[in-house]
Amino acid sequence: MTAEEKIFLQEQGYLIVRNVMDSAWLAELREATGRLLREEGENAGGEFRKEIGSDRLANLVDKGECFQRLVSHPLLLEAVEVVLGQDWKLSSLNYRAALPGDQSLQPLHCDMGLVPDELGNAVFNSIWMLDDFTPENGPTRFVPGSHKSGVLPDLGNAPHPDEMVALGKAGDVILTNSHMWHGGTANRTAVPRRSLHGFYVRGDKPQQQYQKKLLRAETQAGLSPLMRRVLALDDERNDAISSVGSGRSGFLK
Repeated sequence: MTAEEKIFLQEQGYLIVRNVMDSAWLAELREATGRLLREEGENAGGEFRKEIGSDRLANLVDKGECFQRLVSHPLLLEAVEVVLGQDWKLSSLNYRAALPGDQSLQPLHCDMGLVPDELGNAVFNSIWMLDDFTPENGPTRFVPGSHKSGVLPDLGNAPHPDEMVALGKAGDVILTNSHMWHGGTANRTAVPRRSLHGFYVRGDKPQQQYQKKLLRAETQAGLSPLMRRVLALDDERNDAISSVGSGRSGFLK
């Protein structure tokens, strides 16, 4: 990241980076998520939650090297540290496709219902666009700079006068301080709008999906030292926090 990009992310609460995924990796991620949806059927997303009007997958670090490559991407980890500092860990990697016919607006919210505290920011999210994000297919809406407000939004489904929508091409990535007010919009097209969400939390917060419990032994055995650090697999503090309960509140759509 450039110095200007870091400042923009800190001040505005978001940064859209173009062409992070090349055509080969994008095709690999699309194939993998499509296959998993077929294989898991009605259980898809069950490790986290299911959602009416959307296709979901969860626990993706356990389901392919292409997903491990995503959550350990150098650009992503650099952005995580810009927002959260040195004390961070992956909370979850999920897939979400906003389906046609979903005409609802998700209320503006902050992830895990948190505002920054005396230790600073606690939540960071990234949206990896597997399809173009257009005004019609349900892009994320957000209010730039609202991560500095220190309060949770209370507008329900109503639009905010300063809100924007995140538009981009397949292969782009949206990096966010997810204390920034945000929510999903309606997919008014005839096809799903697909994305992956790499969500990170500060070290003292529980993982949305407790990675050490969810990952198979064979997956854990094959992980690099970097991946073990990303997942906080050797962090006893994380074991104590995340084994008690994980944050399951809203996140970027």
